[in-house]
Amino acid sequence: MQKGVGLGALTRNTKASQIYASHGERIQKAHLEELATQLNVFQAVLQEFARRHAKDIRSNPTFRAEFAQMCSAIGVDPLTSSSSKKGSFWAEMLGTSMNDFYFELAVRVVELCRATREGNGGLIAVAEVRDRIMKKDERTGGSSNISEDDILRAVESLKPLGSGFSVIAIGRRQMIRSVPKELNTDQSTVLEVIQVLGFVTPSMLRANLTWDRARVQTALEDLLSDSLVWVDDQADENEYWSPTFISQGLQP
Repeated sequence: MQKGVGLGALTRNTKASQIYASHGERIQKAHLEELATQLNVFQAVLQEFARRHAKDIRSNPTFRAEFAQMCSAIGVDPLTSSSSKKGSFWAEMLGTSMNDFYFELAVRVVELCRATREGNGGLIAVAEVRDRIMKKDERTGGSSNISEDDILRAVESLKPLGSGFSVIAIGRRQMIRSVPKELNTDQSTVLEVIQVLGFVTPSMLRANLTWDRARVQTALEDLLSDSLVWVDDQADENEYWSPTFISQGLQP
């Protein structure tokens, strides 16, 4: 009798588990359908917003960045998404391909990075890239209106090409690195100090970072060999300056 009761309980538990699992699957399916409906509604609202504000999105970099953030919030990548065979999401909604906008901007960023690489060792501030492009357009009669966010998105669009371009943070600044070599921790620390003080000397690094003489010299020589710093040997002690931070001023 006890064996029969035990088998019956086991059978009832198995059936209950199956019922719970089936109920859970129905709830999950209902939730997914509800989320899909909400996503479609959001996308429809986004499309209407894009149609209504197409001019602002094309001409205003701040508006363009905010619109891109809205796209990302609902999982739409404006640089790759397409809703029809006619073209990209940007092209369909805005009447002009934003892919082309970022592609052309990326080309200009690459050209600028290569033109300045000999002087800065392949490390240049995002803000400087923007300023240089804007100033060039002013001289040539262009009318581009770009933001640092546009520069960052242009660099991001280069990643699938394996171009070696990337954005790194040094202190509170974002820098574009156009050479494949990685900065080690000591090199990054020295560049952060230069960003604050404008330049460094070996004795300053030893005193403030408590590094030994060999560690300081190794970090400075590595940066110097990659043209990431310049040396001024006319002072009592060699001073090491970063061309990137010189052009941006001495404020962090």
